[in-house]
Amino acid sequence: MKTIVVIGGGITGLTTMHYLQKLKREQNIDVKLILAEQNDYLGGKIHSVHKEEFIMETGADSIVARHESVMPLIEDLQLEDELVYNSTGISYLYIDNVLHPIPADTIFGIPLSVESLFQSTLVSEKGKKEALKDLESPNDQFTKDSSIGDFLEYFLGKELVEKQIAPVLSGVYSGKLNELSIASTLPYILDYKNQYGSIIKGLSENKQKFSSQSNKKFISFKNGLSTIIDRLEAELTDSLILKGVNTSKITKGTEYYHIAFTNHETIQADYVVLTTPHNVTQPLLDHNELKDEFAKLTNSSLKSIYLGFDIPDKQLPADGTGFIVSNSKDVSCDACTWTSRKWSHTSKKHNLLVRLFYKSSNPSYHSLQQMNDVDLIQTALKDVEKSLGLKAMPTAVDVTNWDQLMPNYHLNHNEAIARLNEKMQSEFPNVILAGCSYYGVGIGACIKNGKDTAEKIWETLLTR
Repeated sequence: MKTIVVIGGGITGLTTMHYLQKLKREQNIDVKLILAEQNDYLGGKIHSVHKEEFIMETGADSIVARHESVMPLIEDLQLEDELVYNSTGISYLYIDNVLHPIPADTIFGIPLSVESLFQSTLVSEKGKKEALKDLESPNDQFTKDSSIGDFLEYFLGKELVEKQIAPVLSGVYSGKLNELSIASTLPYILDYKNQYGSIIKGLSENKQKFSSQSNKKFISFKNGLSTIIDRLEAELTDSLILKGVNTSKITKGTEYYHIAFTNHETIQADYVVLTTPHNVTQPLLDHNELKDEFAKLTNSSLKSIYLGFDIPDKQLPADGTGFIVSNSKDVSCDACTWTSRKWSHTSKKHNLLVRLFYKSSNPSYHSLQQMNDVDLIQTALKDVEKSLGLKAMPTAVDVTNWDQLMPNYHLNHNEAIARLNEKMQSEFPNVILAGCSYYGVGIGACIKNGKDTAEKIWETLLTR
């Protein structure tokens, strides 16, 4: 009987286990499945906290509904009746102490039409006219390995990118646009440019696709995102789940891999799936041939602060769901989600719940690192007062620190992953790297990665 061990109980690890168990049952093959997680709970960056009347997500707050891997898993888990969808509304950019609406007819701040471009209150007439060069300038130099920032700025102009696109896109992909590739962000943008001769024309021709995505495109669950984690754990009845165990070393033996723990007996495995962050995985393998490739992978940090108030959320600007900060020294945060407005299930009494984000790319982040939770909460309260004009004491708070746990997909990321996998096959056959450090930060991407990993292992099992 073969033994498969998954290290890491986040969504990638749990999805890998789910599909391995499903294949085991369907094909009636005797395989031992083990999941090892360091924390005493599963979920990784998916973790719902209930405080007072509020539901707070300490990591991701939603799942992109349209991702091909999402609904099949939800149907597998019979969670359709638990689904909730986001409320739609206006997103703002906070510039010079003023909230400016991001034009509705945009995707990541990129205009879907010439009309949308000229409706923007964020860009000057000169900047708008500069963006029109996209309609006539052919692409003869950019590929999907090129910088998304350089590409957009070349065709749409510096002002539109800096004032309207970069704040939105950088917030989603956690990095500077000139350091992110087209392939790892918006590959279809290059396809549109090449096919239609213009980014704006390409988006305009496919406008219906993006317009339909803007409505109720995110999902969660009535009792928080942890619902999917709890259901995955509950249905893994043919698997052994070890929580609160700290993996310390993985050693290749003559027949098996030996997985050592600081607080559990060693486990022998035929296959090992490592869904841990790359900076955790590298010392577990501790192999000189892999160090250079692991060193090429980068992370960033993020602080998230929830504030729940005994104030009706109708006091917020009408139809708004939050704002992104663009080059403002007035506040310290990078973004603020009006959670109770965007997700009505997060506040039972429909009181105000906001979530503020502080990224390590922010010049003020170093000073934030020196603060304790009390000081961080005071900073968040000042940001709320400055940006929304609200001065009140919260009834519930939550501070989350994701220190060096937010992957950055730089221009050489894909090349580094390909080279790392080549070396892994040579030095550690049947040890598979999985998770957001390598293959996508969204929950949908992690679910797909888990399913693909399970199928890859199963195909190898059947072949042998």
